Amino acid sequence: MCFLLLLALVWVPIALFLYAWLGTDGSLSVIPLVLLYVLFVVWLVPWGRRVHGQTQPLRAHGLEATAQFGRELAMGIVVGLVSLKLLFTLEGWLGWLTWQPAPPTLVRIALEGLLVGLAVGLAEELLFRGWLIDELRYNWGFTPALWASGTIYAAVHFIKPWEAIVESLPSFPGLLLLGLTLGWARQHTAGRLGLAIGLHGGLVAGYYLVDVGDLVIYTEQVPEWVTGLNQNPLAGAMGVLFLSFIGMGLRYLPKSHDSGVSYQ
Repeated sequence: MCFLLLLALVWVPIALFLYAWLGTDGSLSVIPLVLLYVLFVVWLVPWGRRVHGQTQPLRAHGLEATAQFGRELAMGIVVGLVSLKLLFTLEGWLGWLTWQPAPPTLVRIALEGLLVGLAVGLAEELLFRGWLIDELRYNWGFTPALWASGTIYAAVHFIKPWEAIVESLPSFPGLLLLGLTLGWARQHTAGRLGLAIGLHGGLVAGYYLVDVGDLVIYTEQVPEWVTGLNQNPLAGAMGVLFLSFIGMGLRYLPKSHDSGVSYQ
């Protein structure tokens, strides 16, 4: 709470000025939020050194510039993309959706999706599976911290008007499961965030490609809660089932203990 309070004391006055200048609608309204995240990352370093005695705070929260990190990042991207491909392929085989011709801009959309996925994955994983889990883990231990972080992660997706909250509420279990799965991905790799970032980014990139590229049309042979409300796989039983398989694999397969380091 002290960390967040000190961060707010710096950000709020600047944000109020920017919102008054730029307004709260339109593409420029995202600038104060981007500034907030930049201040968060900058503040992590002195906070980690002074409060927790960390010589390399970002590394302590799971970010590394190593070949192992890169391999785990790539592995996560592949798992995310392949899992989503298998989900849509199975639903197509069952007759629940039909594939549409690929647009001429498919390559551009795929690259955009990958960049968006990695940006979202990096930002959210450092915040929720990096800093937040670690702050809670110091006093609570890993498992309670993971559940708390996952619940907060799912809840912040519902900071929106009440009508939109009610409409998207079925996606809460999927978001919670995603938060848990990504936390297990960090635990599985001795505290590194590469696998979690890659998996998160791969899922976002795959969904971006299908959604923006208009690659599928649902046949409505089954209720929306099966395939996903508003075509969101995380708001459907099939998407939650596939994510459960990934989560259980990360939860129960042997974990990496590089150089005797364990993340618990």
